[in-house]
Amino acid sequence: MSKIFNPSGGYRKLHSFNFATIIHLGTISFCKRYVPWKDDPLGKTFGQMIGASRSGKQNIIEGSERAKTSSETEIKLTDVAKASLNELQGDLEDYLVQKGSIPWSIRNPDHQAVFAIMLDEFEYSEDVLHDYWTYLLGQKKKFDPWLEKRDDIAAANALIVLIQRATGLLGRQLTKLETAFLETGGIRERMTAARLEARAEPAAPQCPECGEPMKQRTSKRGPFWGCGAYPKCKGVRQIEGEKKMTP
Repeated sequence: MSKIFNPSGGYRKLHSFNFATIIHLGTISFCKRYVPWKDDPLGKTFGQMIGASRSGKQNIIEGSERAKTSSETEIKLTDVAKASLNELQGDLEDYLVQKGSIPWSIRNPDHQAVFAIMLDEFEYSEDVLHDYWTYLLGQKKKFDPWLEKRDDIAAANALIVLIQRATGLLGRQLTKLETAFLETGGIRERMTAARLEARAEPAAPQCPECGEPMKQRTSKRGPFWGCGAYPKCKGVRQIEGEKKMTP
């Protein structure tokens, strides 16, 4: 495990990302069907809704990938993803009101049904892209009765519920990222700590038997240098400053 770099990538296992991807696909479908150009002559609503859904998805990707070298960037981009999805929710709420409706109550059976659907876990494989999209489209089908097979009111409400689930998960991610940052610091602090630790460790000598780099080991008699090729080679050296090893 690296002493400097954070773990990065792996975003396809995040339910927040998978919800955001379903939201993005659902928003594209919603806008194509229910926000026609004749009712949106400047194209702003159509473009902004799809752009907000895309931003929610893409910023999770970038934040996850940038996590390796910048905790600050990961936190900022995760927050941008959350804000973009909240922006999309605002547009969907406006759409419902303009249609003479309002968002579902949390006691509405449809709200409860959409909220109760769980996502399966995605497992990485050697064929990650093919397997991921097979997985993702299978997960989206769970919500298609509302997103694709009912009317615009059901689709808008279902998207709102999915957004609330995604932003709730992103909020928890931000809390975990904050805690991790407070505990381990950023990359500059870890680089400094790793460098100081490396300076404190004695340089590994070569094995007197085979010439391979040696590793510091400990026995009942204390620390010593043992051949890195052990057990193939059993060469040893005394560590300077330590009492001489007795056979």
